This record gives sequence, structure tokens and C-alpha cells, in this order.
Amino acid sequence: MSIISVRHVSKAFGKHVVLNDVSLEIEEGKTLVVIGPSGTGKSVLLKHIVGLLKPDKGDVYFDGQCINSLSPRELAATRTHFGFLFQMGALFDSLTNAENVGFPLVEHTKKTPEEIRKIVLEKLAMVGLPNVGNKMPAELSGGQRKRVALARAIAMDPKVILYDEPTTGLDPIRSDVINELILKLQREINVTSIVVTHDMISATKVANRIVMLQGGTLHFDGTAEEIRHSPDPDVQRFVQGRASEEELASLEAK
Repeated sequence: MSIISVRHVSKAFGKHVVLNDVSLEIEEGKTLVVIGPSGTGKSVLLKHIVGLLKPDKGDVYFDGQCINSLSPRELAATRTHFGFLFQMGALFDSLTNAENVGFPLVEHTKKTPEEIRKIVLEKLAMVGLPNVGNKMPAELSGGQRKRVALARAIAMDPKVILYDEPTTGLDPIRSDVINELILKLQREINVTSIVVTHDMISATKVANRIVMLQGGTLHFDGTAEEIRHSPDPDVQRFVQGRASEEELASLEAK
């Protein structure tokens, strides 16, 4: 059953078409990975899903509701069902880690400080960091900060988590910790995940399904196994990290 439905969505900024008639059904409780070259609309797609952008054409549905037709108040309520892990974590440097995790609960609920404290401890334990609440973000490693940011993303028990380049800036071992957490959250709380990444090791490990955007359109849609064996040369170049002959020739020309 689809929890998110993207239907014939197009978006342009001036004359630059970023999304061109993109349709996508995102299944509840599954992990969808979105890959593709830089500038092909991956982050723009995420912004449409949470209503930060409205399509020029088409519609986006969440739980049966058309996102782009909601009032600002209705949209704000809908967004509480989404958690977002930003590329660099985006923790507040002036708050402790516990205060960072509890921030959405303070802002969007009427829970007591004691209730919030219990939830914060639970979420930090879930990401494997039960003892960092009183520390500041600056006292943690990059990987630990990402995990605290993930604890904040799940503080409101969202139905959907959006991950924007979750392993960027991390070494392979810390990247795999994030991958394992994505899988753990899918198993334990049945969350739907949408992961935008260039990291093909991460993509093939966490995905139930992978889609590739290219030139503003959906260029590939299938499983990790299917993308490994795709005969499409553009798909294989991206998966293997190989520049095209034209790109290499342009280097020679300079």
C-alpha cells in the first residue's frame, strides 16, 4: 500500500526544468533510495514530498491527502508525520544533545518535561548513544552527531523519515553504522524511509527499491539486484562511478 504518491509532477525554476512528469508510488514500511547525478532533482523531489515546494504540474499525496492543496495550518500538522535527517545533521550548537532531540517535542506537543526526558532517553538509546544527552554536539564525532540528529528525526514517531545524503562526510565504518540504523528503524518501528544518496554501497544495502533520476525524469526503477545488472549504460556509469567518453574528452580539450 502506498503511503506517498507522486503523480505527474513537473517543476521548473525559470527555464530550467528540474522535474519532468515524474510519477512514483512509495510503499509503506519500505525503504526507497533515490540516486542520480547532481542537479537532477533529488532534493527537489524531497521538498515536494514534505510540501516545501509546490509542483508546477501534478500532485503529491501523503496518506491519501493531496499535499499541495493543504492550507498552511494543515500542512504544518502533516509535517509532524515526517522526520528529516539533514546532510550535515543540522544540530543546534547552543543546545545539548538531549535538548536537540527534545526540540520538536517542545515545539509541537504539550508533553511535560518529564515525558520529553523519557522520550529523549529512549530515542538516544535507539541510535546507540544513551549517555551523550548532557554533552554538546561539538563534543561528538561526525558520526555521533548524525546519530543524534537521527534520534531527533524519530522523536515524534514519524511515519516517514527523509534522509538527505546520510553518509556524506563519514568514513566507511561510520557510514555502515548509519546504514544499520536505517535498517533497524525499518524493522523495529516499521518506518517508511526515503534516502537520497550518491553512496552506492549504502544504496544497495538499505534499499527495498532504487530509483534513478536523470534529466528530470525517472530513468530507472527496480531492486538493488536489478540495478547491478541493468544493461543501461547511463545506469552502469553511475553505479560504477565511471565518467562518460564525452566528459573525459572535455578534460582533454581544456
